[in-house]
Amino acid sequence: MSFDDQIISRVPLFAGLSEDQYAQLAAKTGSTALRRGEVLFEEGDPGDRLYIITEGKIKLGHTSIDGRESLLAILGPGEIIGELTLFDPGPRSTTATAVSPVSMLSLEHDSLMEILDVNPDLAKHMLRALAQRLRRTNESLSDLVFSDVPGRVAKALLDLSDRFGTSTDSGVHVPHDLTQEELAQLVGASRETVNKSLADFVSRGWIRLEGRAVTLLDVDRLARRAR
Repeated sequence: MSFDDQIISRVPLFAGLSEDQYAQLAAKTGSTALRRGEVLFEEGDPGDRLYIITEGKIKLGHTSIDGRESLLAILGPGEIIGELTLFDPGPRSTTATAVSPVSMLSLEHDSLMEILDVNPDLAKHMLRALAQRLRRTNESLSDLVFSDVPGRVAKALLDLSDRFGTSTDSGVHVPHDLTQEELAQLVGASRETVNKSLADFVSRGWIRLEGRAVTLLDVDRLARRAR
């Protein structure tokens, strides 16, 4: 496999394809790079392609009518952005912004449709992956209704650690690259309330804050608090 083939083979949406199918996808992909803070696309922009993150992190956000911002997801290497517009081309429903330097591959809508026409099994894999993402979205909505802010903060830290964390002698180091305001938007609470939760976790010895990173010192207690 080539470099692009290897990246595509690690994307859950394309799991189970043959090497020939990976090669077909890779042959139709382009590449792009973003600096931290650079916007990939804005809410309402026309959507005609899918992006595969190879390095860095992207945040997906939404702005309400009254100007309030919410952070819907943080995506990293191997994850995809804009998959819904491949099946239903139209305006983007979120704004995608780099929270660190980012490298990506891109695949146009028409190119993927051509591949689906000759590889119908790929559509099944895509539907399964989309269903899994919808399930995670439903869980997040449930948390907003039934979990308190400290519980949501604990769960967000655990999720970030599962996807971006590295085990060290002292705990799990998580370079999430988020500001305090962005972390607050991710859990759907005010910055002040989230900071109080983080300070409480620090005082209990569960975490250590390190700028735009955190080290989880007691994963078990965080997991119990997240329930």
